[in-house]
Amino acid sequence: MVRATNPHLLIVEGVLERLYGLEERRVAPKGTLPSDLAAAAGASALDQARLAPSDVDLLIFAGVSEDLEEPATAHVVAHKLAVTAPVFDVKNACNGVLNALQIADALIRTGTHTTVLVVTGELPSRLMRLPVADRSELAYAMPAYTGGDMGAALLVQASDTPGLIATRFAADSAGWDAATMVNPYFGSEDLPRCPRIDSESLVRSCLGFAQDGVREMAELGFKIGDADLVCVHQASMPFTRTLCAAVGAEPERVVPVFPRYGNVGTGSLPLQLVEAQNAGRLHRGDLVALFGLASGTSCGLALCQW
Repeated sequence: MVRATNPHLLIVEGVLERLYGLEERRVAPKGTLPSDLAAAAGASALDQARLAPSDVDLLIFAGVSEDLEEPATAHVVAHKLAVTAPVFDVKNACNGVLNALQIADALIRTGTHTTVLVVTGELPSRLMRLPVADRSELAYAMPAYTGGDMGAALLVQASDTPGLIATRFAADSAGWDAATMVNPYFGSEDLPRCPRIDSESLVRSCLGFAQDGVREMAELGFKIGDADLVCVHQASMPFTRTLCAAVGAEPERVVPVFPRYGNVGTGSLPLQLVEAQNAGRLHRGDLVALFGLASGTSCGLALCQW
């Protein structure tokens, strides 16, 4: 698809696999919207929990992709699910779902809500249809061409035994321009329409944040070795291996999803939870460490009791 979009450039076949470890990905059918993917995932989550749409008292959409500039995509998802509760969007690049979990947890702890449905729908494959002007622009856009489409949902409910033990977040906003996608309505005409990613700067910030996350775990009384499962945002396989080494996570504690699905944005952490559970690697009572890293630059850590 990348080669077809850019016939004026020589792009070697298999370059995404050699550079990033991408073997395959999922591409949604033409006409699919982020809300379609999010609603399908939300319906599945409610079905598995044996809950009706009326049981949800808050819905949060947390994707990078969105149906519209206005209104919030959460409204579209809620309509498709027949959810009549309050809704809103949370947007923080690939950390959107982790931030939504933080918000859901806080609102449940205050007694404001009891059943929060967090959903996302990502369509990064659409970025592969954006042409680049030259090889220099291609070099910066290439990491964005690894995206795969998916929807995900997480249900957060009030309980006597909290599943979310703790969350911690940090940001280095001076690095905001390391990975950018211009708003087509309000962006400068001088800037390229395709994504621009300075991988070196982004990775440098993310690694520092990941190590901070390990220190945060220690302050909470946990070590990385205590976690039965470690989930990290997987933007590529080299990035995932480097990140795991930086935090001291053993390979067997991490479920690699990038080779089969690509960079699924905010869906990366939920996808790893599902894959681990389906493979029999995640059980009730297990300690899970979620490391979220996103352009901006921002990081998040969530410790969960499954």
